[in-house]
Amino acid sequence: MTIPTRLHQYLTQHHIDYHTVQHFHSSSSIGSAISANVPLNNIAKAVLLEDHQGRNVMAVLPASNKISLSALNEKMHASYRLMKEQEVYQMFNDCEHGAIPPIGDAYNMNVVCEKQLDSLDFIYLEAGDHETLIRLDKQSYNRMMCQSKHLNFSHEVYH
Repeated sequence: MTIPTRLHQYLTQHHIDYHTVQHFHSSSSIGSAISANVPLNNIAKAVLLEDHQGRNVMAVLPASNKISLSALNEKMHASYRLMKEQEVYQMFNDCEHGAIPPIGDAYNMNVVCEKQLDSLDFIYLEAGDHETLIRLDKQSYNRMMCQSKHLNFSHEVYH
């Protein structure tokens, strides 16, 4: 599988400079980091959430971190919970299960980003399959995430 058409069109239309990094098939962010020889904290992952009214938000955080729903809910004045897997699969039907690109705008989703990502020189994103990462420099990442809220809502988990 290659980058989904929807994602490729979004990156192209918004003039986001990126490179792809191929790696051996992996079913986790940790495996992708090892296979692609990328620091785990430089890989951004998506966690999909919904509130009691069915409004969705994509939380983007380092793959080395765990989301704190209580911190996010407090800062967003909301009550988000994890979205059900079947709903995620339907929304991202052009992606392999578990390889959700953390680019909510391409999928018409509101996004909240972990501030820790803002300071990285390079960020790597799942590209919709389990064998490709998208590599963005700081400027491209910041331009892509300029409409998102940037908050601290996660903490590092030691693997």
